[in-house]
Amino acid sequence: MYPPHLVAPMKADLTSVGFQELLTAEAVDNFMTDAEGITLVMVNSVCGCAAGAARPGVKAALAKSEIKPDNLVTVFAGVDTDAVNKMREYTLPYPPSSPAIAMFRDDELIHFIERHHIEGRSAEMIAQHLVMAFDEFCGEKA
Repeated sequence: MYPPHLVAPMKADLTSVGFQELLTAEAVDNFMTDAEGITLVMVNSVCGCAAGAARPGVKAALAKSEIKPDNLVTVFAGVDTDAVNKMREYTLPYPPSSPAIAMFRDDELIHFIERHHIEGRSAEMIAQHLVMAFDEFCGEKA
């Protein structure tokens, strides 16, 4: 478990642009049960690829795209363990991955970016990928 003061800026990196933190397994279940529309989930972490590519890529995609998900939520690996484990149940059959980026229509997983698709890629590449996913999935909300 990482100290709260260490991860606070990493959490704020997403919450400051509108992400809702889900801190417990119950919060994840409650959110996913009631979720409507397209939800973008960022499984945040302290690793370099989260700091260098995933978080900046997600933020750039949201800034660039006119079409955006209806909901933005985040869980933090290594910190909010129960919440992350519960969210990982929703991202099955994919194995645990952090960082990771998932998109859901209501509670159905429709797109998933695993850590190995984030590592070695730039924030701009992640942003381009997400903008294309937003265009594909967020534009067809029915």
